[in-house]
Amino acid sequence: MLTPAEAEKLILAHLSPFRREDCPLTNAHGRTLCTNLCADRDLPPFDRVMLDGYALRAASLAVGGRKFRVEGTQAAGMRPFKLGAAADACLEIMTGAVLPEGADCIVPYEETARDGAIVTVADSVPSFTVGHAIHRRGSDHRAGEVLVSVGTKLTGREIAVAAACGCATLTVSQLPKIAVIATGDELVEVEASVAPHQIRRSNDHALRAALALAGWPQVERFHLRDVRHEIEHQLWHIIAEFEVVLITGGVSQGKFDYLPAELDRQGVKKIFQGVAQRPGKPFWFGVSTRGTPVFALPGNPVSAYTCLHRYVLPALAHASGLSPVAPRPVALAVPVTFKPKLAYLVPVKLTSGPRAELLALPDPTNTSGDFTGLVGTDGFVELPAEQVEFPAGTLAAFWPWT
Repeated sequence: MLTPAEAEKLILAHLSPFRREDCPLTNAHGRTLCTNLCADRDLPPFDRVMLDGYALRAASLAVGGRKFRVEGTQAAGMRPFKLGAAADACLEIMTGAVLPEGADCIVPYEETARDGAIVTVADSVPSFTVGHAIHRRGSDHRAGEVLVSVGTKLTGREIAVAAACGCATLTVSQLPKIAVIATGDELVEVEASVAPHQIRRSNDHALRAALALAGWPQVERFHLRDVRHEIEHQLWHIIAEFEVVLITGGVSQGKFDYLPAELDRQGVKKIFQGVAQRPGKPFWFGVSTRGTPVFALPGNPVSAYTCLHRYVLPALAHASGLSPVAPRPVALAVPVTFKPKLAYLVPVKLTSGPRAELLALPDPTNTSGDFTGLVGTDGFVELPAEQVEFPAGTLAAFWPWT
């Protein structure tokens, strides 16, 4: 049986990249950038004044000049003035303005006193050097430099850079249409009356919410009863229409688990079934003839939710071209014993140690059906199958729920 790392490697090896598309800047938040974002001009594009005050020549201060005559006021967004030739010439200047021609330093308001057109620089102020309070042109980046690289998930920071560079549209990875299928005769919709032998659908709601939170909003939910001809008909349409298919339940060894055989009959090639882990051991993965990835998650809610975060979300990020991010290492806050020869994916609450190190406090659910036990946890850690005893302080890979 595969280890979690082997299962993940096989999934990534069989994924096709999502298509590219041009997206308006206003809708690009959360998308994955597919072309480098380069500076269209020097940044800043001019010698930029960094504070409100007076623009003058540093040489005039250096020889003892303290009184200056104001020749005008220049605000941000105005064409730059030219400083007069007189040694005592200065211009009132605002933050963000272009440095006036002939000026080379800025004296802030608080270091001066003004009487009419005359500004006196305080004697206690040392001479300001050339370039004081001036953000020089191109000192951040030169035109043509890569500012945001391919594979970056766009946040407000990258959106600001794109806007500053005049990018009204960005080339990003497509957002795939994702189908989430709940299976089983025992399931009823949330608002329906529930009989004693039935349970309300929760897996598809949970997975849809988690996918949307992770940046995959185009999700539709379906329900397949344990009826072979219904599975055959609906599954064919779903696989044909959607770019990613998630199934919960129906992939174990039960008498009414028709899905594996039906997936095979419809040309979905099984890549693997079964991972040496708890929860989520029956996890199944395959690819359709047109390259649609099909993730068949166990029906137990804790198993399904854990497998989504361990395998499906990283797979979607990989297919979108997102630069890989390794799971964060955390230290166990208490010792853990786990005897089965399986990887243990145990929910944890994060806390901090005395040196601000991240600690994981295991908070296992009662069973893999105890979905309420996940409330209040921050994610899970993966403990390898090769060990039984995990002392406090053991480093483990942490996978967050968000």
